[in-house]
Amino acid sequence: MPAAAPRGPFAALWASQAFSNLADGLLQAAAPLLVATLTRDPLVVAGMTVVQFLPWLIATLPAGALADRVDRRRILTAGNWLRAAGFALLAVTLANGWHHVALLYAAVFLAGCAETMVDNAALTIPPRLLPREQLERANGRLFATQSVINTFIGPPAGAALFALAAAAAFYTGAAAFALAGLAALLLPALRPTGEEQERRRSTPTSITQDIRTGWTHFWRHDLLRRVAFISAAINFFGSATGGLLVLLITGPYQLPMSRYGLFVAVPAAGAIVGSLLAEHVVPRIGGGPTTWLAALTPAASYAILGLGHHTPLALAGMFCAAVASSLNQIVVSTLRQAAVPDELLGRVTAAYRLIVLGVVPVGALAGGLLGRGLGIRATFVAAALGLVLAALPLASRVTTRALRDAETTRHRKEFQPAP
Repeated sequence: MPAAAPRGPFAALWASQAFSNLADGLLQAAAPLLVATLTRDPLVVAGMTVVQFLPWLIATLPAGALADRVDRRRILTAGNWLRAAGFALLAVTLANGWHHVALLYAAVFLAGCAETMVDNAALTIPPRLLPREQLERANGRLFATQSVINTFIGPPAGAALFALAAAAAFYTGAAAFALAGLAALLLPALRPTGEEQERRRSTPTSITQDIRTGWTHFWRHDLLRRVAFISAAINFFGSATGGLLVLLITGPYQLPMSRYGLFVAVPAAGAIVGSLLAEHVVPRIGGGPTTWLAALTPAASYAILGLGHHTPLALAGMFCAAVASSLNQIVVSTLRQAAVPDELLGRVTAAYRLIVLGVVPVGALAGGLLGRGLGIRATFVAAALGLVLAALPLASRVTTRALRDAETTRHRKEFQPAP
């Protein structure tokens, strides 16, 4: 980071997120392996996805309100330690021979609730630590670290530990969450500003009122609403095709299962490249074109996968799609951080993530139904057309100038002299 940046506080946030991502990566492999050893019932196995994403539907908005009410450093610390305790208890039960899928469901669900608090609060912290001109770089490094650890380090390590002993993977994950909480303690206090505290003392509000205020701000912000629905469309069609990718590769592409890893690793590498290049690419091409690329490039990738059979071309398309999506993720995160007042940032971020992540299980279900009815290749082609039709009308008014004006508008409101 440049010399002007508070390296210590950002390094603490970076370390906390890295340990948290490591634990997520370990459990990303260990949890499905455990449930597969406990049952072969497809419905019970699929229930893991429901349990994993259910907290994003029921706890995201309260988590956003909490982030605007209390010290965000405490949220990161408490949330990570709660996850550490939950998975440590699960590891103890496994070590003592108590194997039941309900225990895993409970641990994953509680960890998911804590994750909504931690992730939501973490996304609101960079603008409290860094000036606006450093946000692209900071967000890029955070997202790159997440991609590397969640894809290349955590899952292989989790699978290896699980092969040694099921409890070992969960003990290690618990330890990583505990370290994430310790790193968060090195952050400065991140309480609501003095002005916001005074406002709350003079006009007390309930959690429900806070949630309504944050949702209203998000919904009335035309640009934020548009980019949220663009990202939701990308996630919807991404989840619709993601679950079918293994069937496409091992079926129409006639590749062995051993080659499937390429179709996971190559997009992950693209996401890392996009995260690291964001600070250089986004200022040059602008946020508006980045948003267009984020919609069109994945659509082109789906069309290539569905219509072709050339593996290098398919991998190249997936790589480019991941780069574009990663760039867009950083554009959107920076927009929220720069355009939304700090006292509303937690709630607005939660509203955004409710829209963007809430479509994932719905998209996966839709992809499965389309795959059964239309066939695998046709589903990828349908996803390409669907993404274009859904995103282009929304992207038409997401321009670089509009993104800059959104930041300028907030600046004028915050720094307008008192009468």
